[in-house]
Order: sequence, then C-alpha cells, then structure tokens
Amino acid sequence: MSEPPRPSTFGEILDRAAHIYRSRFLVFLGIAALPAGVALVFAAGIALLVAGAGAAGPRLGYPALTDAVAVMVLVLLVLVALPIFLAAVALGTAAMSHAAAHSFEAEAISIRGCFAEAWKRGWRYIWLYLLQALIAWIAPFAVFFALLILSAALIALAKRAGAGAPDDALFGVAAILVVVALVAYGLWMLLRLSLAFPACVVERMGATTALKRSVSLSKGTRGRIFLMYLLVAALNSLLSMAITLPLTILVALLIGANKPESSQTLSTVLMIVLYGGGFAVQTLTRPVYGIALTLFYYDQRIRLEGYDIERMMQRAGLVAPPPPVGETAPANQPSQAAHEESQ
Repeated sequence: MSEPPRPSTFGEILDRAAHIYRSRFLVFLGIAALPAGVALVFAAGIALLVAGAGAAGPRLGYPALTDAVAVMVLVLLVLVALPIFLAAVALGTAAMSHAAAHSFEAEAISIRGCFAEAWKRGWRYIWLYLLQALIAWIAPFAVFFALLILSAALIALAKRAGAGAPDDALFGVAAILVVVALVAYGLWMLLRLSLAFPACVVERMGATTALKRSVSLSKGTRGRIFLMYLLVAALNSLLSMAITLPLTILVALLIGANKPESSQTLSTVLMIVLYGGGFAVQTLTRPVYGIALTLFYYDQRIRLEGYDIERMMQRAGLVAPPPPVGETAPANQPSQAAHEESQ
C-alpha cells in the first residue's frame, strides 16, 4: 500500500476492494475458479443422481438407477466428493485471503503462489473452514432436526395417551419462530467468525485461535460486514439474472420449446446453462467477499490496535518489519501472535 494505512469508511473499503479486484482481475478470477468449479461438478453429480434415480432420468436420456446403485453413488459422493469439495473451498478461501493480504501490502501475487502458500498449511485452513461451518450452520441444522424428531415423538405419545394432536396453527407459529431464531443465530455467528480466515492467514495462527481473534476483531464492524454481504448477494442475484435469463430465452428459441421432440434436448441444455451460469457468477463474485473481508480485518486492526502507527514505525526503522504474509518469522524474532500470548 503506497499511502499510510488509516481507518476507512464503509464506502472507502468497498472502493478499495473494487480497485484491488480490477487491478489484479485475472489472478483473483483464477483463484475463485477452483472452488467454484469443484462446486459445479459436485452439484452436477447430485443432479444427475437425482435424475437417474427418479422418473426424470429416462426422460432426460439418463438410464434409470436401481435403489442399490443409487445408494452406492450417494455414499461415493459423501465419502469422496464431499471431502474434496470442502477441501477445495477451504484452500480457495485461504488462497483468496493470501492474495488480498499481499495486495493490501502492495506485494506481487500469482495464482500458483497463493495456492502454494495455502497448501503449506492446508490442514489448518480445512479445519478452520469445518469449524466455521459447524458453528454457524451445521449446529443450527442439527438443533432443528433434533427438535423435529422430538416434536414427532411428543405428538405420537400424545395421541397414544388420548390427548389429541396439538393445534396446527400454534404448532406452525412455533416452528416458524424456531426457524427464524436458528437462522438469526447462524447469521450472527457468521458475522462474528467472518474475519477468521484473514487472521489465520496474516498472523499464521491456529484455527481455534483465529476464531477467537475474529470474535474480538469483528466487534463494532459486524453491521458493516452484514451490509457488505447483502450488497454482494444482490450483485450475485443481478448477475445470475443477467447471465442465465438471456441464455435461457436464446436456447428456447433456437431449439424450439413448443416442439415435443425437442423437450429432452431443451431440458439438458437448460441444465447446462443454469449450472454454467452459476459457475460464472460464483467465480466473479467470490473475490469480492475475500478482498472486502481482508480489508475489514486490516481496518479493525487499525482502529483497535494502532496498526497504522505500527506501520509508520516500521517505515521509520524504529520497529523490525514483519515477514511477508504467509511466511514464518525468523527463529530469533518471535511472531506477533507469540508476543501476544507471552503477555
């Protein structure tokens, strides 16, 4: 960064994120393409499994799967494809944080270099991603399904005791309130843990320490991060409509939606268009999240820890500069995380 770091407004962070993205567009696009591509293959495999197992399979040209084959394919997806998908997303997120941090420090970046840095501590980043998903989303879903099972058991016991079924309206309102509460919990935890990857990458700390660091650093800026998520989600929706809607209309016109003999081809092509459009949108918008969150991380360090003063002291030669992002500090120079733990 050429100018001294300073606290930034929400608009300045978005403007700087856009500038970093534009200046190194192909690098960020290439980093985002790997997890988006793996997600595309994973989703396509699930769609083909559902189509082959159901009545739509033969109609779309896929052979119908027996129950045993469908179960075997599902187990293969869970045991092989799902871990690959999670690892690709975790490493892609770490590589994106590396690229954003290097860009913030005005250092050169490359697709290969960022993934190589992420690969060095791959298990740490995968574990961090799993912990984030477990805390923010898997735990609420587990609670929801546990409540469903408990409710079904209570209703069955009530019917056996002759008490009758509970009022449907009251039960529906209670279910909606539970869902809203669990979604709110997931969003709240997502905001609290949103700076974990930048902290883990820049400060080279463990997964659990990075989560605690994120909770501390995100105080006072979670509303801005939530607004950023909303804006990027809106951008995602607009890009999806801008890409898939014209292509869908064009495909329908070229193939002929009113011709019965072309319905199978139309369905297959539309599936390809939808999945391809989703891949393009994810590849284009994923860097915005990574860059913006890294900028929020640095901004919070400036606001809460005087990172701007530390940088000026480093430039004046009063403090030894830290090693480049992602590299280990020399043996005779303890890292910042170790210094904080010693205090």
